[in-house]
Amino acid sequence: MFSKDIGIDLGTANVLIHVKGRGVVLNEPSVVAIENDTKRVLAVGEEAFRMVGRTPGNIVAIRPLRDGVIADFEITEMMLRHFINKVGGKMWYSRPRILICAPTNITSVEQKAIREAAERSGAREVFLEEEPKAAAIGAGMDIFQPSGNMVVDIGGGTTDVAVLSMGDIVTSSSIKVAGDKFDSAIMKYIKTKYKLLIGERTSEDIKVKIGSVYSDTRVEEMDIRGRDMVSGLPQTITVNSREVKDALWEPVSAIVASAKTVLERTPPELSADIIDRGVILTGGGAMLHGLDQLLADELKVPIIIAEDPMHCVVKGTGAMLDNLDKVSKRKV
Repeated sequence: MFSKDIGIDLGTANVLIHVKGRGVVLNEPSVVAIENDTKRVLAVGEEAFRMVGRTPGNIVAIRPLRDGVIADFEITEMMLRHFINKVGGKMWYSRPRILICAPTNITSVEQKAIREAAERSGAREVFLEEEPKAAAIGAGMDIFQPSGNMVVDIGGGTTDVAVLSMGDIVTSSSIKVAGDKFDSAIMKYIKTKYKLLIGERTSEDIKVKIGSVYSDTRVEEMDIRGRDMVSGLPQTITVNSREVKDALWEPVSAIVASAKTVLERTPPELSADIIDRGVILTGGGAMLHGLDQLLADELKVPIIIAEDPMHCVVKGTGAMLDNLDKVSKRKV
């Protein structure tokens, strides 16, 4: 094949790439390690992620995307070019058409930044699509019927909540509270309560291994190591699931409030459909222990975690690539 269509889930935490005809071919962290003095790229993706919090002074591991949008344009472009070449971009005779997913409420300036980064990394044409729409399709929802479907997509930088019908978004909300905010809330809690400084990697480990947001559904403990703020020396403490629940209460409450707002703005006929069908949870944040039960309690509707929440958006882009000519180009 002389050219390819590729779908990219350009996430704050991970970049996933779907190549038409081959499926999902790449899933790597959105991290780039560069040399401070020369600005030379040393590592991208998985290799760079291993360096986070462990680099000497002259090397810095950068996350070029923050809160679902591009924070560092040049580094994002380098990262995209690296990933496109890694999945075989150099072997294609003509430049690929790229479909990129973005949060629902990004500004026209942010849209333009994403489009330009993709064009400069080798795209022939760039299509922008809304993340919750791709997530719903990737989760197996039939959003093209005249009935209500609700999806809550919790990524690394943003949480997108949307009600879809007839192939489009009826009501939606996008907030900059998601996986990264969970991690920083845990770091802040440990710092305040135990006077212990821990890094991003440790707080993510705590969230995944013992984290819970629903009363007493998980009672586990974990030893964590960090730097004591008083003595400045390394120290080990033990934290439990109940403490993590307290730490995560604020960001999780913001997600619950966002979902409630969307439901309140939904037309009554579509609300009735959502009670029948339930709400689908997608994104890495969907795997946070007890979140489905908490949302079910608060929203009074059934909550279903998608089969493969991490890959829903990129799978959705794969389905959209088959109908790329029908996907409207969102002008900026």
